[in-house]
Order: sequence, then structure tokens, then C-alpha cells
Amino acid sequence: MRRFLLPPLLFALLSLPAFPALSEIRRDPTGVNVNSQGPTTVFISFGGLNGQIPVEATWCGEVIPAAPDIGFKCDPRTIYGSLPIRYDQSSLQGGAFTDIMTIPTTVAMRAYQAAERGALSPFFYVRRFVSQRGGPDEYVIVTCRPSAGGARTPLSLVDVKVAFDVDQPVLSVRVGDVPPSLKADIQYTGTGRLVGRWEVVFPGDELPTETDLLTEATLPADQRAFQRRYTEIERFNLFLPPTGRVTLKGPDPKRIPTRSEGLHLILLRIEASNEKEGDSNLANAGAGVGVVHSGGVAGFPMPPLRFWVGSTPPELLPGGKGGLTLLSPANRALVAPDAPVVFKWTPVSATSYYLLQVRGGENALLHEAFVGTGTASYAAPPWLAAKAGDAILRWSVRAVGAEGQDLAASGAAELRFELTKEKEGEKP
Repeated sequence: MRRFLLPPLLFALLSLPAFPALSEIRRDPTGVNVNSQGPTTVFISFGGLNGQIPVEATWCGEVIPAAPDIGFKCDPRTIYGSLPIRYDQSSLQGGAFTDIMTIPTTVAMRAYQAAERGALSPFFYVRRFVSQRGGPDEYVIVTCRPSAGGARTPLSLVDVKVAFDVDQPVLSVRVGDVPPSLKADIQYTGTGRLVGRWEVVFPGDELPTETDLLTEATLPADQRAFQRRYTEIERFNLFLPPTGRVTLKGPDPKRIPTRSEGLHLILLRIEASNEKEGDSNLANAGAGVGVVHSGGVAGFPMPPLRFWVGSTPPELLPGGKGGLTLLSPANRALVAPDAPVVFKWTPVSATSYYLLQVRGGENALLHEAFVGTGTASYAAPPWLAAKAGDAILRWSVRAVGAEGQDLAASGAAELRFELTKEKEGEKP
């Protein structure tokens, strides 16, 4: 029978739940069960920061003393990966830091393969904190214990896809019609109750930010009440068994509003549920008082589902390819000649610039604008109404990459300026 002897340093690390003698920064939880075959997301509270800011986060199989810095850092020979920027949903508030640790599948598999080769199965998540007052760096460890991703793993969402039961990039529904049913295919770890609601964003509503689209459990407790809310369609509350996959049925299609013409968004809002495997005790972390429940945590925003209401011809549907959707003005909008016109569209990642074109009668190009990647809107010049006259305008947007290639392109939406009374009198 083979016996595995732990190195003295690793034995000490696995035996102690915390390192108060070695570190001033505390955290809770100090160790968690994670899925050995796929991603896992965990809510972690850090406290006791004294003029320190978090920097990189790394996973590794072994740690070594960080002297002359404080704590233990990753052994460079056993690093499995670093926290990807796209998954970094952390929040720093004074002396407290909320970290959303999302373990990618690549890291989980590297840890699993290392264990197959004889390494210890637990691995480590190490956050480095840098002092802004000239002090030493400080490394803080959370132990990750590989498991099957079942009942003793935090309830976290690792992949969500929301779609109508039709194969269309952007669904078009006539005013007053009932849209098709929709669903959300969800992959998750752990077990517990999935609680939340379906909401709709009407044309003209302020669009949700990325923070609004995060699940409630992904935010620090004192920021959860500030998420913007929209018109509620239907609520849900169901138990998720430890199987890792579920198809969440969407709201009753008859309850989805289709009376207003324009682009609508349906939002999947996930509320935080009481699930002990994902609890974070603020007192243990020195970050406050009470326990933060984080059932339903996710390292990414929930994807909104877009659909168009109106009698728009198919060739004018916003969202031609690549996910670029025209938002406002609404298709076939009638605008006062002295009213400001701001063209808005959905942003596209990795874009170098956007090309906006406005065409009039006989498809003549009336105006063209190059818009930088930092914004997805453009204020039309005040002379556009005079140049357009009573013609029906069609506007469209292209997203262009760094090498001049088209990344995405919208369809064309129609726009018309109202005639003034003087011009109306001049018409025969």
C-alpha cells in the first residue's frame, strides 16, 4: 500500500484554517470545494486592508514563503493560471474587498492532471495585495478542494444562454401579437434554490449597465439594492438538484408586452439565495458584521434577450450580423426638425471604430461619421433636418476592426423629420 507524506509546509497550510500570525489581511471562506472537471465561482470577503490594493490572482499547486513580503506566494513551477480579466468582478471599498473567484476550466483540468501525476489534490488561490504606503506586499491564500461539483460546492452559475424557441438573430413581432416561448439553458455547480424574476426593458427606458446584469449574489451586500429594476413579467423559485444543468422555462408568452413599437430587452434577474456552501462571514474576514448569502453567484453578466416589436420589413431589422443592434431612434421614428437626434447602438468588442451612414432619397449619402470605440452613440449635426427635407432617411452602423475588417454590421432603420407649418403650406 502506497503512503503519501505531505511536505511539512503544505501540511501546516492544510491544517490551519487561517494564518493570522503570518498575515494581517483576513478572508472568508478560507477554503472551498470546487468542481474538478469544470469552472466554479465563489464569493470571498477580504478584510483588514490598510492602504493596500489587490492586484493579480493566481492558482497553483504549491506555495512557498513570500519573504521579505508577507504570507505565502505561488511556487512558479506549479502555477496553473491567473484570474482572467473578463471574470474579474471584484469590488474594493475602504478596508474591505469583495472577490468573485471564477476558476476557469483550464485551471481545474491542470489541477486534476497534476493530481493524477501524484501531486496533492488541493490547490491554492493566491491574491496579492500591494501597499500604497511603502510596506511589503501581502499574499493571502484560499484553499480549493476538488470535488464532483455537487451538493457540497457553492451554488454558482457557470454558463447561461437565453433564447426564443425560434432560429432568428433578432425576433420580430407585430404590435399586439404573442411572441414565441423562451427559455434559459443554465450550467451550474452545487445545489439549492434558484430565485429570480423576468423583466422587460421598453423602448426609451434607460438601458441596463453591466452591473445591472450581474446576478445579485455577485455584488457586495451593500451594493445589491442599487441595481436598476425594470418592469417585472414573472417570478420563479425552483430547486436545483446537484446535476449541473437545468432548462429554466421563460415567462408565459402572453405576459410579454408587445404594445410599444421598438426594440425590447428581456432580462433574466437572479437573486441571491441562502445557500450555506457559498456563505461568507464578514466578521471572520474582518470586513463587517453578518453573513453574506451568495447562492447564484456568477462571474459574468446575464445575457439580455432582444426582440423587435413593429411592422418592420425584414431587410430593415436592426442587427444584420455580429450582434450590432440599432437602439434609437426607433425605426420609422418621426422627429421634430429642431429636436436633437442621437443615434445609439449596441457596442461590439474589439472594435477600432464605428462607421455611421445616413442616406436619403435614391439612397444618396447625406452624412457619414467615424465614431471612436469608446462610445456607441453619435449626436447628429443640427443641419441634418434641413438637408433631409421631407425624405425618408435610412441609417446604419458598421463596426470596423483594427485591420479594416468588418466585425459587425446593422441593418438600416428609417427616420423622418416632421415638416414645419410653412413647408406644409408650400406643398401642392
